[in-house]
Amino acid sequence: MSAETVGHWIDGAEVPGDSGRAGDVFDPATGTLARHVALAGAAEIERAVASAAAAFPGWRDTALSRRTRVLFAFRELLDKAKDELAEIITGEHGKVVSDAHGEVARGLEVVEFACGIGHLLKGGHTENASTGVDVHSIRQPLGPVAVISPFNFPAMVPLWFIPIAIAAGNTVVLKPSEKDPSAALFMAGLWKQAGLPDGVFTVLQGDKEAVDGLLDHPDIKAVSFVGSTPVAQYVHQRASAAGKRVQALGGAKNHMVVLPDADLQLTADAAINAGFGSAGERCMAISVVVAVGEIADPLVAAIADRARALRTGDGRRGCDMGPLVTAAHRDRVAGYVAEGEEAGAKLVVDGRDVRPDADGSGFFLGPTLLDHVTPGMSVYTDEIFGPVLSVVRVDTYAEALALVNANRYGNGTAIFTSDGGAARRFENEVEVGMIGVNVPIPVPVAYYSFGGWKDSLFGDTHAHGTEGVHFFTRGKVVTSRWPDEGHRGLNLGFPRND
Repeated sequence: MSAETVGHWIDGAEVPGDSGRAGDVFDPATGTLARHVALAGAAEIERAVASAAAAFPGWRDTALSRRTRVLFAFRELLDKAKDELAEIITGEHGKVVSDAHGEVARGLEVVEFACGIGHLLKGGHTENASTGVDVHSIRQPLGPVAVISPFNFPAMVPLWFIPIAIAAGNTVVLKPSEKDPSAALFMAGLWKQAGLPDGVFTVLQGDKEAVDGLLDHPDIKAVSFVGSTPVAQYVHQRASAAGKRVQALGGAKNHMVVLPDADLQLTADAAINAGFGSAGERCMAISVVVAVGEIADPLVAAIADRARALRTGDGRRGCDMGPLVTAAHRDRVAGYVAEGEEAGAKLVVDGRDVRPDADGSGFFLGPTLLDHVTPGMSVYTDEIFGPVLSVVRVDTYAEALALVNANRYGNGTAIFTSDGGAARRFENEVEVGMIGVNVPIPVPVAYYSFGGWKDSLFGDTHAHGTEGVHFFTRGKVVTSRWPDEGHRGLNLGFPRND
Protein backbone atom coordinates (compact mmCIF):
# COMPACT_ATOMS: atom_id res chain seq x y z
CA MET A 1 0.00 0.00 0.00
CA SER A 2 1.37 3.42 -0.91
CA ALA A 3 1.94 6.01 1.80
CA GLU A 4 -0.79 8.53 2.52
CA THR A 5 -0.49 12.05 1.16
CA VAL A 6 -0.96 15.05 3.43
CA GLY A 7 -3.14 17.58 1.68
CA HIS A 8 -4.09 21.24 2.06
CA TRP A 9 -6.73 22.82 4.31
CA ILE A 10 -8.99 25.10 2.28
CA ASP A 11 -12.51 26.32 3.03
CA GLY A 12 -12.59 24.45 6.33
CA ALA A 13 -11.63 20.98 5.11
CA GLU A 14 -8.63 18.94 4.03
CA VAL A 15 -8.38 18.76 0.25
CA PRO A 16 -6.00 16.65 -1.83
CA GLY A 17 -3.36 18.21 -4.01
CA ASP A 18 -3.99 18.36 -7.73
CA SER A 19 -0.69 19.79 -9.00
CA GLY A 20 0.73 16.35 -9.72
CA ARG A 21 3.67 17.06 -7.40
CA ALA A 22 4.36 15.64 -3.95
CA GLY A 23 7.25 15.47 -1.50
CA ASP A 24 8.44 12.74 0.85
CA VAL A 25 8.05 12.97 4.62
CA PHE A 26 10.30 10.71 6.70
CA ASP A 27 10.32 9.42 10.24
CA PRO A 28 13.78 10.76 11.19
CA ALA A 29 14.29 8.23 13.97
CA THR A 30 13.92 5.21 11.68
CA GLY A 31 14.79 6.70 8.31
CA THR A 32 11.62 5.27 6.78
CA LEU A 33 9.18 7.03 4.48
CA ALA A 34 6.18 7.96 6.61
CA ARG A 35 3.94 9.75 4.12
CA HIS A 36 3.89 12.14 1.19
CA VAL A 37 2.89 15.79 1.18
CA ALA A 38 1.13 17.63 -1.60
CA LEU A 39 3.14 20.45 -3.20
CA ALA A 40 0.91 23.26 -4.37
CA GLY A 41 0.83 24.56 -7.90
CA ALA A 42 -0.55 27.82 -9.26
CA ALA A 43 -4.20 26.72 -9.16
CA GLU A 44 -4.02 25.61 -5.52
CA ILE A 45 -2.22 28.80 -4.49
CA GLU A 46 -4.95 30.85 -6.11
CA ARG A 47 -7.68 28.78 -4.51
CA ALA A 48 -6.13 29.12 -1.05
CA VAL A 49 -5.69 32.89 -1.27
CA ALA A 50 -9.13 33.35 -2.79
CA SER A 51 -10.66 31.48 0.15
CA ALA A 52 -8.84 33.72 2.64
CA ALA A 53 -9.81 36.85 0.72
CA ALA A 54 -13.48 35.85 0.57
CA ALA A 55 -13.57 35.16 4.31
CA PHE A 56 -11.90 38.40 5.32
CA PRO A 57 -14.80 40.91 5.16
CA GLY A 58 -17.04 38.80 7.36
CA TRP A 59 -14.32 37.98 9.89
CA ARG A 60 -13.11 41.59 10.02
CA ASP A 61 -16.62 42.73 10.92
CA THR A 62 -17.23 39.95 13.43
CA ALA A 63 -17.63 41.34 16.93
CA LEU A 64 -14.42 41.29 18.90
CA SER A 65 -16.16 39.40 21.69
CA ARG A 66 -17.07 36.62 19.26
CA ARG A 67 -13.55 36.49 17.83
CA THR A 68 -12.05 36.15 21.30
CA ARG A 69 -14.52 33.39 22.19
CA VAL A 70 -13.11 31.39 19.27
CA LEU A 71 -9.61 32.03 20.63
CA PHE A 72 -10.60 30.81 24.10
CA ALA A 73 -12.19 27.67 22.60
CA PHE A 74 -9.08 27.00 20.49
CA ARG A 75 -6.90 27.39 23.57
CA GLU A 76 -8.90 24.74 25.45
CA LEU A 77 -8.88 22.33 22.52
CA LEU A 78 -5.15 22.76 21.96
CA ASP A 79 -4.42 22.16 25.64
CA LYS A 80 -6.48 18.96 25.64
CA ALA A 81 -4.83 17.73 22.43
CA LYS A 82 -1.25 18.59 23.42
CA ASP A 83 -0.19 14.96 23.86
CA GLU A 84 -1.40 13.98 20.40
CA LEU A 85 0.17 17.05 18.80
CA ALA A 86 3.49 16.35 20.54
CA GLU A 87 3.49 12.81 19.14
CA ILE A 88 2.87 14.17 15.63
CA ILE A 89 5.77 16.60 15.99
CA THR A 90 8.15 13.89 17.24
CA GLY A 91 7.16 11.53 14.45
CA GLU A 92 8.00 13.99 11.68
CA HIS A 93 10.64 16.29 13.18
CA GLY A 94 12.39 13.83 15.49
CA LYS A 95 12.72 15.90 18.66
CA VAL A 96 12.06 13.99 21.86
CA VAL A 97 8.47 13.98 23.10
CA SER A 98 9.24 16.09 26.17
CA ASP A 99 10.75 18.75 23.91
CA ALA A 100 7.69 18.60 21.65
CA HIS A 101 5.51 19.15 24.72
CA GLY A 102 7.58 22.22 25.55
CA GLU A 103 7.06 23.53 22.02
CA VAL A 104 3.29 23.20 22.32
CA ALA A 105 3.33 24.85 25.75
CA ARG A 106 5.20 27.89 24.43
CA GLY A 107 2.76 28.15 21.56
CA LEU A 108 -0.12 28.04 24.01
CA GLU A 109 1.33 31.10 25.73
CA VAL A 110 0.76 33.14 22.57
CA VAL A 111 -2.79 31.83 22.21
CA GLU A 112 -3.46 32.95 25.77
CA PHE A 113 -1.96 36.35 25.01
CA ALA A 114 -4.20 36.66 21.95
CA CYS A 115 -7.26 35.89 24.08
CA GLY A 116 -6.74 39.29 25.70
CA ILE A 117 -6.20 41.19 22.47
CA GLY A 118 -9.16 43.46 23.10
CA HIS A 119 -6.99 45.55 25.41
CA LEU A 120 -4.31 46.00 22.72
CA LEU A 121 -6.80 46.83 19.96
CA LYS A 122 -8.18 49.75 21.95
CA GLY A 123 -7.72 53.12 20.35
CA GLY A 124 -7.34 56.45 22.12
CA HIS A 125 -9.78 59.35 22.35
CA THR A 126 -9.21 63.04 22.97
CA GLU A 127 -12.20 65.28 23.59
CA ASN A 128 -11.97 68.92 22.52
CA ALA A 129 -8.56 68.62 20.89
CA SER A 130 -9.78 71.84 19.30
CA THR A 131 -13.00 73.66 20.14
CA GLY A 132 -15.76 71.19 19.43
CA VAL A 133 -13.33 68.82 17.72
CA ASP A 134 -12.65 65.30 18.98
CA VAL A 135 -9.85 62.98 17.84
CA HIS A 136 -9.74 59.22 18.17
CA SER A 137 -7.56 56.39 16.86
CA ILE A 138 -8.49 52.97 15.48
CA ARG A 139 -6.49 49.80 14.82
CA GLN A 140 -7.82 47.70 11.95
CA PRO A 141 -6.78 44.36 10.41
CA LEU A 142 -4.77 44.21 7.20
CA GLY A 143 -6.59 41.49 5.26
CA PRO A 144 -5.33 38.06 4.19
CA VAL A 145 -1.81 37.47 5.54
CA ALA A 146 0.72 34.67 4.98
CA VAL A 147 2.78 32.81 7.57
CA ILE A 148 5.73 30.78 6.26
CA SER A 149 7.12 28.59 9.01
CA PRO A 150 10.25 26.42 9.38
CA PHE A 151 10.66 22.71 10.08
CA ASN A 152 12.19 23.02 13.54
CA PHE A 153 9.03 24.21 15.32
CA PRO A 154 6.03 23.03 13.28
CA ALA A 155 3.58 24.09 16.02
CA MET A 156 5.20 26.85 18.08
CA VAL A 157 6.37 29.14 15.28
CA PRO A 158 2.98 29.19 13.49
CA LEU A 159 1.41 29.89 16.88
CA TRP A 160 3.67 32.93 17.29
CA PHE A 161 1.72 34.61 14.52
CA ILE A 162 -1.60 32.96 13.72
CA PRO A 163 -3.57 33.56 16.96
CA ILE A 164 -2.68 37.26 16.99
CA ALA A 165 -3.44 37.71 13.29
CA ILE A 166 -6.79 35.96 13.62
CA ALA A 167 -7.76 37.70 16.86
CA ALA A 168 -7.05 41.06 15.21
CA GLY A 169 -9.49 40.25 12.40
CA ASN A 170 -7.19 39.03 9.63
CA THR A 171 -7.41 35.78 7.69
CA VAL A 172 -4.30 33.59 7.49
CA VAL A 173 -2.69 31.31 4.91
CA LEU A 174 -0.05 29.10 6.56
CA LYS A 175 2.68 27.51 4.44
CA PRO A 176 4.33 24.97 6.78
CA SER A 177 7.59 23.20 6.08
CA GLU A 178 7.20 20.31 3.69
CA LYS A 179 9.49 18.29 5.98
CA ASP A 180 6.88 18.05 8.78
CA PRO A 181 3.48 19.16 7.46
CA SER A 182 1.04 17.23 9.62
CA ALA A 183 1.03 19.47 12.71
CA ALA A 184 -0.43 22.31 10.64
CA LEU A 185 -3.37 20.19 9.49
CA PHE A 186 -3.96 18.95 13.02
CA MET A 187 -4.18 22.52 14.31
CA ALA A 188 -6.46 23.45 11.42
CA GLY A 189 -8.89 20.82 12.65
CA LEU A 190 -8.80 22.35 16.13
CA TRP A 191 -9.56 25.80 14.74
CA LYS A 192 -12.56 24.29 12.96
CA GLN A 193 -13.79 22.68 16.19
CA ALA A 194 -13.34 26.01 17.98
CA GLY A 195 -15.87 27.61 15.66
CA LEU A 196 -13.55 29.53 13.34
CA PRO A 197 -15.43 30.29 10.10
CA ASP A 198 -14.25 28.51 6.96
CA GLY A 199 -11.57 30.39 5.07
CA VAL A 200 -10.22 32.33 8.05
CA PHE A 201 -7.41 29.79 8.45
CA THR A 202 -5.93 28.00 5.46
CA VAL A 203 -3.02 25.58 5.14
CA LEU A 204 -1.18 25.56 1.82
CA GLN A 205 1.37 22.76 1.59
CA GLY A 206 4.26 23.24 -0.75
CA ASP A 207 7.81 24.21 -1.53
CA LYS A 208 9.39 27.29 -3.13
CA GLU A 209 6.60 27.55 -5.69
CA ALA A 210 4.06 28.00 -2.92
CA VAL A 211 6.30 30.50 -1.10
CA ASP A 212 6.81 32.61 -4.21
CA GLY A 213 3.12 32.44 -5.02
CA LEU A 214 2.25 33.90 -1.62
CA LEU A 215 5.00 36.53 -1.77
CA ASP A 216 3.78 37.76 -5.15
CA HIS A 217 0.01 37.48 -4.73
CA PRO A 218 -1.64 40.92 -4.65
CA ASP A 219 -4.31 39.81 -2.15
CA ILE A 220 -1.73 38.86 0.52
CA LYS A 221 -1.14 42.00 2.56
CA ALA A 222 1.62 40.88 4.93
CA VAL A 223 4.12 38.04 5.33
CA SER A 224 5.61 36.56 8.50
CA PHE A 225 8.59 34.28 7.92
CA VAL A 226 11.04 32.34 10.08
CA GLY A 227 14.00 30.50 8.58
CA SER A 228 17.62 30.80 7.52
CA THR A 229 19.14 34.21 6.85
CA PRO A 230 19.58 33.83 3.08
CA VAL A 231 15.94 32.83 2.69
CA ALA A 232 14.79 35.54 5.10
CA GLN A 233 16.62 38.13 2.98
CA TYR A 234 14.98 36.73 -0.14
CA VAL A 235 11.51 36.75 1.42
CA HIS A 236 11.94 40.29 2.71
CA GLN A 237 13.17 41.66 -0.61
CA ARG A 238 10.61 39.91 -2.79
CA ALA A 239 7.59 40.57 -0.57
CA SER A 240 8.62 44.17 0.05
CA ALA A 241 8.99 44.71 -3.68
CA ALA A 242 5.42 43.46 -4.02
CA GLY A 243 4.28 46.13 -1.56
CA LYS A 244 3.70 43.88 1.43
CA ARG A 245 4.41 44.39 5.10
CA VAL A 246 7.14 41.87 6.07
CA GLN A 247 8.69 40.45 9.22
CA ALA A 248 11.38 37.93 8.31
CA LEU A 249 13.28 36.31 11.18
CA GLY A 250 16.56 34.80 10.02
CA GLY A 251 19.41 32.74 11.37
CA ALA A 252 21.62 32.97 14.42
CA LYS A 253 24.96 32.21 15.97
CA ASN A 254 24.22 32.48 19.65
CA HIS A 255 27.10 32.96 22.11
CA MET A 256 27.15 32.06 25.79
CA VAL A 257 29.76 34.18 27.56
CA VAL A 258 31.09 32.48 30.71
CA LEU A 259 33.00 34.65 33.16
CA PRO A 260 35.51 33.12 35.62
CA ASP A 261 33.16 33.60 38.58
CA ALA A 262 30.29 31.63 37.00
CA ASP A 263 28.85 28.60 38.78
CA LEU A 264 30.65 25.80 36.92
CA GLN A 265 28.02 23.09 37.35
CA LEU A 266 25.08 25.36 36.51
CA THR A 267 26.91 26.64 33.45
CA ALA A 268 27.83 23.19 32.16
CA ASP A 269 24.24 22.03 32.55
CA ALA A 270 23.02 25.11 30.69
CA ALA A 271 25.49 24.61 27.84
CA ILE A 272 24.28 21.04 27.35
CA ASN A 273 20.60 21.99 27.52
CA ALA A 274 20.94 24.93 25.14
CA GLY A 275 23.41 23.33 22.76
CA PHE A 276 21.90 19.88 22.30
CA GLY A 277 18.20 20.28 22.96
CA SER A 278 16.20 19.47 19.82
CA ALA A 279 19.52 18.22 18.36
CA GLY A 280 20.64 21.85 18.07
CA GLU A 281 17.89 22.61 15.56
CA ARG A 282 16.78 25.81 17.30
CA CYS A 283 17.37 29.40 16.24
CA MET A 284 17.94 30.12 19.93
CA ALA A 285 20.35 27.23 20.50
CA ILE A 286 23.70 28.11 22.05
CA SER A 287 26.27 27.08 19.47
CA VAL A 288 29.29 28.97 20.85
CA VAL A 289 30.57 28.97 24.43
CA VAL A 290 32.94 31.89 25.00
CA ALA A 291 35.06 30.83 27.98
CA VAL A 292 36.83 33.73 29.68
CA GLY A 293 40.12 33.07 31.42
CA GLU A 294 40.83 30.18 33.77
CA ILE A 295 37.34 28.69 33.70
CA ALA A 296 37.91 27.26 30.20
CA ASP A 297 39.61 23.97 31.08
CA PRO A 298 37.24 22.84 33.85
CA LEU A 299 34.21 24.03 31.88
CA VAL A 300 35.16 22.05 28.77
CA ALA A 301 35.75 18.96 30.92
CA ALA A 302 32.36 19.34 32.64
CA ILE A 303 30.52 19.83 29.35
CA ALA A 304 32.30 16.84 27.80
CA ASP A 305 31.35 14.55 30.70
CA ARG A 306 27.70 15.52 30.34
CA ALA A 307 27.71 15.23 26.55
CA ARG A 308 29.11 11.70 26.66
CA ALA A 309 26.38 10.69 29.12
CA LEU A 310 23.51 11.82 26.90
CA ARG A 311 21.37 9.08 25.41
CA THR A 312 20.69 9.68 21.71
CA GLY A 313 17.89 7.83 19.94
CA ASP A 314 14.23 7.64 19.05
CA GLY A 315 12.46 10.52 20.76
CA ARG A 316 9.55 8.24 21.64
CA ARG A 317 11.78 6.06 23.84
CA GLY A 318 12.62 8.57 26.53
CA CYS A 319 16.02 9.45 25.07
CA ASP A 320 17.73 12.75 25.81
CA MET A 321 18.29 13.78 22.19
CA GLY A 322 16.69 12.70 18.93
CA PRO A 323 17.79 12.65 15.28
CA LEU A 324 18.18 15.46 12.80
CA VAL A 325 15.29 16.10 10.46
CA THR A 326 16.71 14.60 7.23
CA ALA A 327 19.67 12.51 6.10
CA ALA A 328 20.95 15.40 3.97
CA HIS A 329 20.93 17.75 6.94
CA ARG A 330 22.68 15.16 9.13
CA ASP A 331 25.40 14.79 6.51
CA ARG A 332 25.76 18.57 6.21
CA VAL A 333 26.28 18.92 9.95
CA ALA A 334 28.77 16.05 10.00
CA GLY A 335 30.69 17.84 7.25
CA TYR A 336 31.10 20.88 9.49
CA VAL A 337 32.56 18.67 12.23
CA ALA A 338 35.17 17.37 9.79
CA GLU A 339 35.96 20.92 8.60
CA GLY A 340 36.42 22.11 12.17
CA GLU A 341 38.84 19.34 13.01
CA GLU A 342 40.78 19.91 9.79
CA ALA A 343 41.00 23.64 10.57
CA GLY A 344 42.67 22.93 13.92
CA ALA A 345 39.84 22.73 16.44
CA LYS A 346 40.18 20.03 19.08
CA LEU A 347 37.46 17.40 18.74
CA VAL A 348 36.62 16.61 22.38
CA VAL A 349 33.40 14.65 21.78
CA ASP A 350 32.67 13.21 18.32
CA GLY A 351 28.97 12.66 17.69
CA ARG A 352 29.56 10.99 14.34
CA ASP A 353 30.29 7.76 16.21
CA VAL A 354 27.02 7.70 18.13
CA ARG A 355 25.14 4.42 18.54
CA PRO A 356 21.53 5.51 18.81
CA ASP A 357 18.74 3.76 20.67
CA ALA A 358 16.52 3.36 17.62
CA ASP A 359 15.36 0.94 14.98
CA GLY A 360 16.31 1.26 11.33
CA SER A 361 18.72 3.82 9.93
CA GLY A 362 17.67 7.13 11.40
CA PHE A 363 19.32 10.48 10.81
CA PHE A 364 21.48 10.57 13.92
CA LEU A 365 24.49 12.59 14.92
CA GLY A 366 25.34 12.64 18.60
CA PRO A 367 26.39 15.57 20.78
CA THR A 368 29.65 17.02 19.47
CA LEU A 369 32.05 19.31 21.32
CA LEU A 370 34.86 21.26 19.63
CA ASP A 371 37.40 23.20 21.69
CA HIS A 372 39.93 25.87 20.65
CA VAL A 373 37.64 27.10 17.88
CA THR A 374 38.67 30.40 16.30
CA PRO A 375 36.48 32.99 14.51
CA GLY A 376 37.88 32.16 11.09
CA MET A 377 36.65 28.55 11.12
CA SER A 378 33.44 27.58 9.32
CA VAL A 379 32.13 25.93 12.48
CA TYR A 380 32.15 29.41 13.99
CA THR A 381 31.07 31.59 11.06
CA ASP A 382 28.19 29.45 9.75
CA GLU A 383 24.88 28.57 11.34
CA ILE A 384 25.24 24.79 11.58
CA PHE A 385 21.80 24.04 13.06
CA GLY A 386 22.86 20.78 14.64
CA PRO A 387 24.27 19.32 17.89
CA VAL A 388 27.69 20.91 17.53
CA LEU A 389 28.95 23.08 20.39
CA SER A 390 32.07 25.17 19.81
CA VAL A 391 34.25 26.61 22.57
CA VAL A 392 36.13 29.83 21.89
CA ARG A 393 38.67 30.87 24.52
CA VAL A 394 39.37 34.51 25.37
CA ASP A 395 41.27 36.24 28.17
CA THR A 396 38.95 39.08 29.13
CA TYR A 397 35.33 40.24 29.24
CA ALA A 398 36.20 42.94 26.70
CA GLU A 399 37.41 40.32 24.21
CA ALA A 400 34.26 38.27 24.73
CA LEU A 401 32.01 41.28 24.16
CA ALA A 402 33.91 42.30 21.03
CA LEU A 403 33.60 38.77 19.65
CA VAL A 404 29.81 38.73 20.12
CA ASN A 405 29.33 42.21 18.71
CA ALA A 406 31.49 41.52 15.65
CA ASN A 407 29.32 38.57 14.63
CA ARG A 408 26.92 39.16 11.74
CA TYR A 409 24.04 37.69 13.73
CA GLY A 410 22.30 39.29 16.67
CA ASN A 411 19.55 36.89 17.64
CA GLY A 412 20.23 35.65 21.17
CA THR A 413 23.06 35.58 23.68
CA ALA A 414 23.66 34.78 27.33
CA ILE A 415 26.12 35.63 30.05
CA PHE A 416 26.88 33.36 33.00
CA THR A 417 28.32 35.13 36.02
CA SER A 418 27.80 35.79 39.71
CA ASP A 419 28.66 39.47 39.22
CA GLY A 420 25.57 41.64 38.90
CA GLY A 421 27.59 44.60 37.68
CA ALA A 422 29.13 42.57 34.86
CA ALA A 423 25.72 41.24 33.86
CA ARG A 424 24.22 44.72 33.81
CA ARG A 425 27.10 46.00 31.72
CA PHE A 426 26.65 43.13 29.27
CA GLU A 427 22.93 43.91 28.92
CA ASN A 428 23.81 47.47 28.02
CA GLU A 429 26.75 46.85 25.70
CA VAL A 430 25.93 43.70 23.75
CA GLU A 431 24.40 44.21 20.28
CA VAL A 432 21.89 41.38 20.35
CA GLY A 433 18.10 41.39 20.47
CA MET A 434 17.48 38.79 23.21
CA ILE A 435 19.75 38.40 26.23
CA GLY A 436 19.86 35.84 29.02
CA VAL A 437 21.56 36.38 32.38
CA ASN A 438 22.29 32.88 33.69
CA VAL A 439 19.47 31.83 31.32
CA PRO A 440 20.82 30.02 28.25
CA ILE A 441 17.76 30.21 25.97
CA PRO A 442 16.23 33.65 26.55
CA VAL A 443 13.03 33.23 24.52
CA PRO A 444 10.71 36.00 25.76
CA VAL A 445 7.32 35.21 27.23
CA ALA A 446 4.42 35.88 24.88
CA TYR A 447 3.56 39.37 26.09
CA TYR A 448 7.07 40.52 25.16
CA SER A 449 8.25 40.29 21.57
CA PHE A 450 10.65 37.81 19.95
CA GLY A 451 13.31 38.90 17.49
CA GLY A 452 16.96 39.68 16.95
CA TRP A 453 19.19 42.34 15.45
CA LYS A 454 21.52 42.56 12.45
CA ASP A 455 21.26 39.61 10.02
CA SER A 456 18.84 37.80 12.32
CA LEU A 457 15.90 40.05 11.40
CA PHE A 458 14.72 41.68 8.19
CA GLY A 459 11.93 44.16 8.72
CA ASP A 460 11.38 46.31 11.78
CA THR A 461 8.82 44.30 13.71
CA HIS A 462 9.39 41.39 16.07
CA ALA A 463 7.04 38.46 16.65
CA HIS A 464 4.15 38.30 19.15
CA GLY A 465 3.69 40.70 22.05
CA THR A 466 2.71 44.29 21.34
CA GLU A 467 4.89 44.42 18.24
CA GLY A 468 3.05 41.43 16.82
CA VAL A 469 -0.32 43.11 17.34
CA HIS A 470 0.94 46.24 15.60
CA PHE A 471 2.32 44.18 12.71
CA PHE A 472 -1.08 42.61 11.99
CA THR A 473 -3.02 45.87 12.30
CA ARG A 474 -2.76 49.38 10.91
CA GLY A 475 -3.81 52.63 12.51
CA LYS A 476 -6.29 55.29 11.59
CA VAL A 477 -6.80 58.63 13.25
CA VAL A 478 -10.24 60.25 12.99
CA THR A 479 -10.79 63.95 13.60
CA SER A 480 -14.48 64.84 13.93
CA ARG A 481 -16.66 67.84 14.57
CA TRP A 482 -20.45 67.84 14.57
CA PRO A 483 -22.03 70.88 12.89
CA ASP A 484 -23.20 73.80 14.99
CA GLU A 485 -23.96 77.44 14.27
CA GLY A 486 -20.63 78.63 15.59
CA HIS A 487 -18.69 76.99 12.75
CA ARG A 488 -20.61 78.26 9.75
CA GLY A 489 -18.93 80.51 7.18
CA LEU A 490 -15.83 80.45 4.97
CA ASN A 491 -12.30 80.44 6.34
CA LEU A 492 -9.41 79.46 4.06
CA GLY A 493 -6.77 79.74 6.77
CA PHE A 494 -4.91 76.64 7.96
CA PRO A 495 -6.94 75.00 10.77
CA ARG A 496 -5.58 75.75 14.24
CA ASN A 497 -6.06 73.70 17.38
CA ASP A 498 -7.63 76.35 19.55
